[in-house]
Amino acid sequence: MNFFSAFLEMFRNSDQFIAHMSAEYGIYVYLFLFTVYFLETGIVICALLPGDSLIFVSGAASAAGILDPFGAFFAIALGACFGNTVAYAIGYYLGNKIYDGSIKWIDQQQMTKTQAFFAKHGKLTVVLARFVPIIRSFAPLVAGAAKMNRLNFEASGTVGAVLWAGIILSGGHLFGNIPFIKDNLSLILVGGIVLGLAPFVIGYIVKKWRQHPDPKN
Repeated sequence: MNFFSAFLEMFRNSDQFIAHMSAEYGIYVYLFLFTVYFLETGIVICALLPGDSLIFVSGAASAAGILDPFGAFFAIALGACFGNTVAYAIGYYLGNKIYDGSIKWIDQQQMTKTQAFFAKHGKLTVVLARFVPIIRSFAPLVAGAAKMNRLNFEASGTVGAVLWAGIILSGGHLFGNIPFIKDNLSLILVGGIVLGLAPFVIGYIVKKWRQHPDPKN
């Protein structure tokens, strides 16, 4: 199974994919989970990777005995924490360049939303942003560019990652074996991604519409 086919399989049959990974590669399934959540947070262009929904599926897999719940928890939380650290360092290094549009792989619309999130929630932003798709990938960049105290950032990031991983994994563990949910885990995974993408897509459409208003008006 090459990388591309494995990636597609993760969406089509997420529960079977996790089971296959566990059976075929053993403890390396936890390295896979670590990598997904490291990339989702640490590399901003990977912000669209399945976050919340894949954790829920992993929780359901732990309830079925496919994954060790503590192994999954530590892999996901550590991946998120290390991703936070890398993204913070990138933001610290780039500074105000992340806002001026000169870096093409940074979505300025999402940066604006993240700045507004920071302005509203202050020091709690790094914790709360962990529960908001897309925003959680941009928050460490903004914190780094703003030269937020490193220890405060790491502490807040760790609290957010632990709460996020723990709550969603627990939800998957408790409810993932309900027949309807168990039979539609892949749909839940895709649904979570769609919900995460919806604000981004709507914002893009609105932005384009404002740039090109109806000439009849």
